[in-house]
Amino acid sequence: MDGVDTPTPELQRMSLGLYDLVHFALMAAGFALFAYFLYTWASRQEVGRRYRPAMHAGLCLAAIATVSYLVLFVKWDSGFTLVDGVYEPNAEARFTGSTRYPDWAVTVPLLTVELLAVCTLAGKRARDLRATAVAAAFLMILTGYVGAQLVADGRDRTALVVWGLVSTAFFVYLYVALTGAVRASLPHMGREAGTSLRNATIVLLASFGVYPLVYAVPVFADVTPAWFATVQVAYSAADVVAKVGFGLLVHKVALLRTAEDVAAGEDTHPEPVWTSNVHHSDGVLPEVRHLRDPDRR
Repeated sequence: MDGVDTPTPELQRMSLGLYDLVHFALMAAGFALFAYFLYTWASRQEVGRRYRPAMHAGLCLAAIATVSYLVLFVKWDSGFTLVDGVYEPNAEARFTGSTRYPDWAVTVPLLTVELLAVCTLAGKRARDLRATAVAAAFLMILTGYVGAQLVADGRDRTALVVWGLVSTAFFVYLYVALTGAVRASLPHMGREAGTSLRNATIVLLASFGVYPLVYAVPVFADVTPAWFATVQVAYSAADVVAKVGFGLLVHKVALLRTAEDVAAGEDTHPEPVWTSNVHHSDGVLPEVRHLRDPDRR
């Protein structure tokens, strides 16, 4: 094993400034995720039933991520003791890194569900792709967790490389599968919806790219307290972009596709559809069927 002599990233002394920076990042990300949860809950009925699985996936991942950041904040707050102007780590500090992986193991698969729910794929093709994408997303996180946390506390360079490559293989599959689904969907939706779907995919896959970059740093350099604080801030920012920024774009796609379905007469929706103060469709109620035989007196 090619080990590293420096302490594990989570068990390093933190200056007052670095400690406060991470403290702020965790609080800000947690508040942003909670606000997104409230927004999605309040606006979930704005989209047609066909696209509500995307809203439900967004609600679930926002709730999980909010709780995760609450745990991270508590562990960060209790994991260090101020001694002579420097924060010394204790046993609780170890969880400031490992707590993220259970969150990602659930929320990253949900992100793939959220995206595919507003694509045009249907039937067996949609079910098969959703199943494989969810499995690949989960395995991407699990294999990364093995290299970053389980083997030699993430300080074995060989394990980091091997498990990082395995995790990257699942990421490559996700990239190919999700971009393929989006490209297949674009010709079957309006221009504005297609642009928003493309933007959502770019945001999601670009934010995914932050994690392997941060993961790879211990392979090439020792992790200092300043870098560990940067990692925490980067992960928090990437989580907000991947969950909140992406989710808002998906919500816009769902709204636009709802308006398209109503305009084409393929579905009904009880309220007008608006995005960015632009009116896209009127409210259309389902046709009322006769409740009794009209010939009966």
